[in-house]
Amino acid sequence: MHKETAASQRSAYLTALSQEIERKLQKLVEKCGELWGTHSWLFLFLQALNSPSHKLELLQQLFADIALEIDDRARDIILSSDSGGASKTVEITESCLCFYDVLANHFVIMPENGRRILDLIVLLWSQSFASHIYSLLFHKWLFEVPVENPEALLRYGSALVQGATNVFWIDIQTNTRRFLSLFHYLLEDVALVAARIERISLQARRDLFYLLSRFLFFYNFDHKLESFLKHFPVSANAFLVGGPADVFVIELTDQIQKLKVEPVLLHYLSRLRSLRGLELRMTTSTRLKACLYSFTSPGGPMYPTRAVRHAAWDALDLLFPVSWAISKACDKPLLQTALSMVLALIMLELHQNLYNHCFILSDYVDLFELGKDDKIEKRLKPRTPLNAHVYFVIHILYSAVRNEF
Repeated sequence: MHKETAASQRSAYLTALSQEIERKLQKLVEKCGELWGTHSWLFLFLQALNSPSHKLELLQQLFADIALEIDDRARDIILSSDSGGASKTVEITESCLCFYDVLANHFVIMPENGRRILDLIVLLWSQSFASHIYSLLFHKWLFEVPVENPEALLRYGSALVQGATNVFWIDIQTNTRRFLSLFHYLLEDVALVAARIERISLQARRDLFYLLSRFLFFYNFDHKLESFLKHFPVSANAFLVGGPADVFVIELTDQIQKLKVEPVLLHYLSRLRSLRGLELRMTTSTRLKACLYSFTSPGGPMYPTRAVRHAAWDALDLLFPVSWAISKACDKPLLQTALSMVLALIMLELHQNLYNHCFILSDYVDLFELGKDDKIEKRLKPRTPLNAHVYFVIHILYSAVRNEF
């Protein structure tokens, strides 16, 4: 008896939340309520959208409400009758349970409570925060509830990816994990489950995997990388970009270059150890190297802090332990001594030319010559080229210093 009462109380509470969401969406239409008798509903709705600031304020407020963490009183009501989904969400979010978590489950159990809300969101499709709200409330409904119009899945799938991208970036900017449960569901219950991922179009599947690739390390699911790559859909231009591992690294590289929040960037760099062992094309590997190397030098265009520079060097040492040894030597005090010794050797090699002909670093090809005179050149005797070992050391040091500064 107690369980039945708790279940009915929970259902009534969630139904009331659904009605409140619907009421807030309808505010965009009620602005023109006095004209109901003379105009169509669609015309009035479009008239209501003539105030961009008002509609943005309403949608932003609604998004903030459904993304809000549930307080203790509401938590007792919602979890009093556990149907499995709520407790699973609590475990995923580490006790940070938000309203969108329980509402997404509610619209799967009682789809009729969400149909009116979905219709209103579709009318607001192109407005700010509409895709945010849709992805939070209907990400489970899309894959678990039968859809009467299969053609609508094309629109729903693309809107889901767009909305999820927006909310994940909110977590990036704030360095929080408020939408962890959404990412977990899209990864574990959609991307890795063939029966569900096939409900959306092929392009939407690819876009979803690209999205998950960009945020996999942020939400600490790098341990799922191997299974994730096995389910990766074949790219339309695979012969150009490579296989799943290449596509994943390309998306990850682009994501890292966009990051401006230092703790998030450090988190990404620390997770790159999971890439060890991946077989990549040369172009993909070079792309990742260039990305990491851009964070190793102070100044533009990235302006990395000292912590970021050290983290980037650590990632380079881990993923490319040989090719970056020379460049990183620029950070060592030993370079100053080595440079002095090499310069002394160069002066010994060149002392005759410097004294007799006033040339600097000259040999058969006249490298770095100053003030060359044709008449003098005719009187010069054939010169002995510099020692090949000296040229090799000069080349190495020049490359190291150029890459560092």
